[in-house]
Amino acid sequence: MDRNDTALLQNIARRVMVERGLLPDFSDEALAELGGTQTPAAMDGNPDRDLRDLLWASIDNDDSRDLDQLTVAEAMPGDKVKISVAVADVDALVKDGSAINEHAQHNTTSVYTAAEIFPMLPEKLSTDLTSLNLDEDRLAIVIEMVIGADGSLGDSAVYPARVRNHAKLAYNSVGAWLEGNASMPAAIAPISGLEANLRLQDSAAQKMKTFRHVHGALSLETIEAKPIFEGEQISSLEVETKNRATELIEDFMIAANGVIARYLASAGLPCIRRVVRTPKRWDRIVEVAAQNGFTLPGNPDAKALEQFLTKQKAADPLRFPDLSLSIIKLLGAGEYVAELPGGSAPGHFGLAVRDYAHSTAPNRRFPDLITQRLLKAAIHKAPSPYPDDELQALATHCTEAEDEANRVERQVGKSAAALLLESRIGEHFDAMVTGASDVGTWVRLLDMPVEGKLVRGANGIDVGDRIHVKLTEVDVERGFIDFVRV
Repeated sequence: MDRNDTALLQNIARRVMVERGLLPDFSDEALAELGGTQTPAAMDGNPDRDLRDLLWASIDNDDSRDLDQLTVAEAMPGDKVKISVAVADVDALVKDGSAINEHAQHNTTSVYTAAEIFPMLPEKLSTDLTSLNLDEDRLAIVIEMVIGADGSLGDSAVYPARVRNHAKLAYNSVGAWLEGNASMPAAIAPISGLEANLRLQDSAAQKMKTFRHVHGALSLETIEAKPIFEGEQISSLEVETKNRATELIEDFMIAANGVIARYLASAGLPCIRRVVRTPKRWDRIVEVAAQNGFTLPGNPDAKALEQFLTKQKAADPLRFPDLSLSIIKLLGAGEYVAELPGGSAPGHFGLAVRDYAHSTAPNRRFPDLITQRLLKAAIHKAPSPYPDDELQALATHCTEAEDEANRVERQVGKSAAALLLESRIGEHFDAMVTGASDVGTWVRLLDMPVEGKLVRGANGIDVGDRIHVKLTEVDVERGFIDFVRV
C-alpha cells in the first residue's frame, strides 16, 4: 500500500508543536468567541477617509488566503511617487484579553509546516473577516509615504481608512510579468489603470531598493524549499526564489515599518522593534570574504559587506544563496525589543536601518497586532494600552516563541527531506558548512535544498567552508539527516 506522507508529516508537525510549547489547536473558549463573530468590523462611525476607489491590490504567495496588506501608487510632481500601504485592522475584531487573543499571544505567529498550517488566528478571521479579501470592504491602517526620485523616503502619514481590494495577485506571476518573462496576469487587465499603477509601484520599489543598498542594506538571498506532493506522497522539493514582485512588497514593508516606528516615537509611545545586532562573528565573516578574494575591514561595516555580497552574486549566482545562508548564520538571529519613550534600541544591521518595527502582518504575527494597538493609541492621542514592563515581557516572549515556531518549521521540513532521502543513504554530495558550534556542525547540500548534521569529520572546518559528504542515516520522525565528511 502506498505510504501517506501527508498524514505522517501532519502527525509529526502536531507532535513537535506540543514539544516546543506551542498550541496546535484553539481552546473551546476561543472557538465559542469565534462563533459569536459573524461579520467584518462595522464601517459605521469609523474612519472618515474612504479610499475604496483607489486601485488597491494584494500581492502575496500563490496559495495565501490571509491577506494582511494592499498597496497602491500615485505619481507626484518632481518624479516623486506616493506609495500607500493598507494594513488589515485586525484589532477591530481581536480584542486584548479575549480567548482568541490569548491563543495568538501564546504562539505569537502562524506556523507554516510542510503538511499543515497552524494559524495564529482562526481561519474564519485570518482568511475571511480580518483579511483584505478581493472585492470586500474592510477597515485598515494606511501608511502613506512619498518616495523621491532617488528612492529616498520623504513625507509620511498614518491614519485609519476604508479600503477595498480590487485584484488578488500572486508573487510568481506578477514577478515574471514585471521581469518581461511572462504575459500580464489575467486579474490585472479588467481593472482600468491597474497595469500602469503596478509598473509605477515597481519603478518606485526598484529605486528604494537601490537607495537602501547604497546605504548598506545587505543583498542576502536564501533558498526556501517547499515540498511538492503527488497525491499523498512527497515527490520533490521546489525552490522558491525572490523576484521583482517579492522585492516590491519587501521594500514597501521595510519602509512602512520604519515609518511606524518613528510615528510611535514622535507620539511619545513605546514600540516593539525588530533588531539584528552588530554581528558577534564578524571575524569569521572577514575570513569567508578573504576565501573569496575580498578584503573586509576589521570592524563590522555593512556597506563593505554589501559590496562583497554584490560582487559574489555577480560572480557565482548559482552558489550565492549558500553563501548568503552562511552570512545570515554569522550575523545572528533577529529579536524583538521594547523601546520605551526616549530609549535607544539597536537597529537592524542587515537592513541598514535604525528604526524598524513589525507592523504589516497582524493576521500572522502577534508583534504586529501589538503595534497596531499602539498605533491606534497614537492616532487617538491616548496613552499606551500596554504598561512598559508588560511590553518588555511581551517582546521577550515573542522572540522566544518565534524561535520555537522556526524550529517546528525546520524540523518538519527536515522530516519531509528525510522522506525523500531514505533511498539515497550511502551517496556522496557536495555541501557547504552552515553552522558550527559546541552543539554540532551542520551542512547544506549544494545540489538540493537539504540541510543536515555532520556527525563525523567536523574538525578544522567552519561556517562557509565547502566540503564533500556522505549520507549515512535519516530519521523521519525526528527530522534527522546525518552526514560524514569524506
